[in-house]
Amino acid sequence: MAKSHFSFKKRQKELAKKEKKELKRQRKLEKNSKSEEETDSPPDDGEDLLS
Repeated sequence: MAKSHFSFKKRQKELAKKEKKELKRQRKLEKNSKSEEETDSPPDDGEDLLS
């Protein structure tokens, strides 16, 4: 009778899930850093400097 490779398949599934979670975390951090840069930077139109 053939032996099941359940533990191998389970490990591969766990690794894929971990990698997907890490990629999602990195995208979230990039998105948050971009939105913070937009809110933290002053407007570049120069009107505030003249008043």
